[in-house]
Amino acid sequence: MESEETTASAAGSTASHKSVTRILSSRGAWVVGILTALTIFFIDQGTKLLVVIKMQIGERIPVIDGLLWWYSIRNSGAAFSLGENATWIFTVIMAFAAATVLYLFRRTRALNWTLALGGLLGGVLGNLFDRLFREPGFGMGHVVDFISVPNFAIFNIADSAICVCMALIVLLNFRGITLLGTRAKSSAKKASALSTHVKTQKISEGE
Repeated sequence: MESEETTASAAGSTASHKSVTRILSSRGAWVVGILTALTIFFIDQGTKLLVVIKMQIGERIPVIDGLLWWYSIRNSGAAFSLGENATWIFTVIMAFAAATVLYLFRRTRALNWTLALGGLLGGVLGNLFDRLFREPGFGMGHVVDFISVPNFAIFNIADSAICVCMALIVLLNFRGITLLGTRAKSSAKKASALSTHVKTQKISEGE
C-alpha cells in the first residue's frame, strides 16, 4: 500500500509539471519574444511614418464607408484623449511596462506566453518611441494615431497589439497556464484527489 501511495504522489508531481503548450529553451524564448516585439514595433512605426508623410494633421480618408477611416491626429494623452496635460506620466508608465515585460522574458518558456509578451512589448515600445522622440520634446512627445472606427477612440497598430496581447494574457491566466507552460494549480487538485482516493482505498482494505 505504501508503494501505491508513493506512486500516486509521484504521478501527481509529474502531472503538476506537465506541459500544456509548446516549450522553448531560455534562448529560444528570448529570440521568439524579441523578434515578435521588433515585428510589431516596425509595423507600428512604419505605418505612423506613412501617416506623417502622406497625411495632414486632421485629414480623414474613408477606407470602408461608415466603418473605417484613416484619421491623422496627435495624441498627448491616453485613449479617448484622457490625461492630455500629463504626457510625462504615460512615458514613465510605458517605460516601466517595457522593463516589466523584459523581466518576465527571463522566466517564460511557454510559446503562447512568449508571443503574448513579445507582442505586448512591441506595442509598448511603439508608443514609447513616440513619447520620447516626437514633437514637442523628449518624454513629452505626442503619439501618432490614425485608425478610426465608429464610437471608439482613434488608435494605432501599437494600441491594437497591446489590447490583443493583454486579452491573450488574461486568457492564459484564466486557463491557469503558467509562464513555464504548465497548469500547476489544476494538476495539484487532481493529484490531491488521487492521493485521497488511494488513502481511502488503503483504509477500506485495512478494515
